[in-house]
Amino acid sequence: MDTTIAQKTEAEELSDSPRHHEWVTLSHGDREFQAFVVYPETDEATKSVIVIHENRGLNDWARLFADKLAEAGYLVIAPDLISNTQEGKRRTTDFENPDAARDAIYALDPEQVTADLDAAFKYIKEDSASTGEVAVAGFCWGGSQTFRYATNNQDISSAHVFYGTGPEDEEAIANISAPVYGYYGGDDNRVNSTIEASEKMMEKSGKTYKYEIYEDAGHAFMRSGHQTDAEKANKEAHDKAWNRLKDLLK
Repeated sequence: MDTTIAQKTEAEELSDSPRHHEWVTLSHGDREFQAFVVYPETDEATKSVIVIHENRGLNDWARLFADKLAEAGYLVIAPDLISNTQEGKRRTTDFENPDAARDAIYALDPEQVTADLDAAFKYIKEDSASTGEVAVAGFCWGGSQTFRYATNNQDISSAHVFYGTGPEDEEAIANISAPVYGYYGGDDNRVNSTIEASEKMMEKSGKTYKYEIYEDAGHAFMRSGHQTDAEKANKEAHDKAWNRLKDLLK
């Protein structure tokens, strides 16, 4: 008899969560877009985190990560950056498949992304459940956007870059105020080959950039390491990075 207990899907985990989930509509100029908000179970105001999704869009995994951060005690907003970028595509889940979502991601105007993130920042900072302190964490494409957003918003408390690349513009780097923390898989050479240049520019500008590289882990280890059948290196990287993130957000 097979006694293996099947892992719940991310959608099932979200459905089982006791925390309050809410879709909100944000806007700037003539653009409206969707964002997913998760409230921690507490009677006190808490720090907040903006979660920036991968190049797959705001899928169930990204929303579940937001929920897990709320479980750790943070008020979380995860903007859907491809929301309403195509006719009839109100949310990522309206795209036909991950490839279609990815195409929409890479067609985004960087200035629109910044404006979307500014709207998310303003919303969560001003929420009555927030202390007003807002950090940012992003993955893959979202990790790169997290690093870039740190050059555009001097009011974020910290930037957490999961396997994303840094800006190549030294003048942009000079605008960073928040500490930047990197989380990288040892076998992710495409991304890791850019770390040295980022480190040199950050050091030259007197900025804080501290990172960890997790041996033998691949790209997207936070997503793959979440699975019950995850490879050992990805699982260990996931757990170490998750604990580091929670420690740094305190």
